[in-house]
Amino acid sequence: MTGRYRDDPETLTTRWITLGQACKLLGVNESTLRRWADAGHVRSFRTPGGHRRFSEEDLRLLVAGQAPTVREPYNAISNLALTRIRRRLQRGRSQAAHWYSGLGEEERDRMRPLGRRLVALVSEYLTKGTRRTNLLDEAREIAHEYGRLLARDGLSLRDAVEAFIFFRKTLDETAMEEAQKNDLTAEKALELWELLANLADQVLLSIAESYSEAVVATARP
Repeated sequence: MTGRYRDDPETLTTRWITLGQACKLLGVNESTLRRWADAGHVRSFRTPGGHRRFSEEDLRLLVAGQAPTVREPYNAISNLALTRIRRRLQRGRSQAAHWYSGLGEEERDRMRPLGRRLVALVSEYLTKGTRRTNLLDEAREIAHEYGRLLARDGLSLRDAVEAFIFFRKTLDETAMEEAQKNDLTAEKALELWELLANLADQVLLSIAESYSEAVVATARP
């Protein structure tokens, strides 16, 4: 949509729905919808308790394709990459993910939330310049815990690196597709690769650090 909306429910005749209902209707995550609202692309207001309410009319127009949306080129990367990762793991590509087949179901259950959050964090990191430091710290913490669990479950450092490469390759492929789809300039594409590389490097270093700590702990008398 073009133009801005005022956060004034008194001047609008529409049905107002909650953040959760709005996200379900549009099929986007909460952070994406909040950004759209903050930018004025979707009408919204806050209740006295601080909760957001969204115009159902505007959202249904978006779903029907009757109003243009401002698409942030990095928003879809995490969701698309996560879908692709799940599909590949479910297909049981032994050559690509033999490290995964070596884990028991209990170990997989412990790691899934960490993996999901780490992938979801990518789009936030790419779009939220003012919060990148905090998001990078969170990514390091998640990767460190991921590595700690892999080491505890007996996977070698090589296996851990292969797991990282599997996730990194999927993210790179997805980012490339989104860059082409959104016809990014060379400057924007370079910025995208640099941000992804920086995030990925920190994740890999944190995984390696957790393995080093595991070796030291094992060597202690």
